Amino acid sequence: MSSRKHYFSSESVTEGHPDKLCDQISDGVLDACLKNDVNARVACETYVTMGLLIVGGEITTRGFIHVHDICRDIIGEIGYNHPKYGFDFHTCAILNAIHSQSPDISQGVDTGGAGDQGIMFGYACDETRELMPLALMLAQKLSMRLTDVRKKKILDYLGPDGKTQVTVEYDNERPVRVDSVVLASQHTEDILDKNGKHITEKARRQIIKEVADPILKGWTDKNTKYFVNQTGKFVIGGPQSDTGMTGRKIIVDTYGGAVAHGGGAFSGKDPTKVDRSAAYMCRYIAKNIVAAGLAKKCLVQLAYVIGRAEPLSVMIKTEGTSLIPEECLVKLVWQNFQLTPKGIIESLRLRRPIYKKTASYGHFGRLDPDFTWEKTDKAQALKRQAGRI
Repeated sequence: MSSRKHYFSSESVTEGHPDKLCDQISDGVLDACLKNDVNARVACETYVTMGLLIVGGEITTRGFIHVHDICRDIIGEIGYNHPKYGFDFHTCAILNAIHSQSPDISQGVDTGGAGDQGIMFGYACDETRELMPLALMLAQKLSMRLTDVRKKKILDYLGPDGKTQVTVEYDNERPVRVDSVVLASQHTEDILDKNGKHITEKARRQIIKEVADPILKGWTDKNTKYFVNQTGKFVIGGPQSDTGMTGRKIIVDTYGGAVAHGGGAFSGKDPTKVDRSAAYMCRYIAKNIVAAGLAKKCLVQLAYVIGRAEPLSVMIKTEGTSLIPEECLVKLVWQNFQLTPKGIIESLRLRRPIYKKTASYGHFGRLDPDFTWEKTDKAQALKRQAGRI
């Protein structure tokens, strides 16, 4: 068989990236609402720029939350705790522009219907133990590592803002090596050369050694290319250099561009919003199908209309890797998974304050017990039932 090669790239960002800062605040507000009222309706958006953070949206709840305290706590926890980073949780201005949910939406949701129309996707593949695309998993772990070495002061010159990117080489549809790595991290002026325009070669080697090597071991070779702060320096970062908004990193949040994405973002939305809850169910379905060995790749789509409980459609695509016809997989899905908004919320236990930690480093492929959509507890039943179809 002749070799068929291709390359695929995925990116990630650290929790200090302005967009991710906004996602975490929106989900921090959601968590605070759910702690006081499990039936809270939340659609929270956040915007940040130099010295200013705005929180807005629609919230209906019986409880009380202190938005300013939530925002400052999260900004400080991320690491914007000193003027040297250009944004400081002590001094930034915060504007609260939250109001209640529209009664026209509520009357459809109160009866158990979907909170909006929309299409949602979920995906799983057998490239990694997390059943996720390899390039994205490596990029996410590199971003986590950037944050880890900063907070543990292994590389104490790094700042909160950062991005990563990984390009994986495939041969006959299987990943074989990492071709290139991009690491971009905010930093202090301590590691600039005497001209003040580039980080030193020593710092570049340190970042590769402490960040890339522990994550990419076994995937890199002598031909792997590294791009570290490619413009030369990255002193000005975070909200000082770039605005941030909730929901602008939806590909980082999901599957790294490997498959289609639905119509909406996740963060700041309570589970009655199918943009979030149904996307989690799609991942749960896809992961269990792959974990059952019924397919090597599985893409699931659900579609909903506002006010109606049952999905309008269920689609499964396996790129020819399924052991049984795709229409049979669809039948198994209807038999084994609850697909109404109420059923999704109950089966995945989504009315818990678990969302802030989903808001950075991906909503999928995380081995955390609170991420119930990552369980493979349906795999054996699917495998058994597939043998009878």
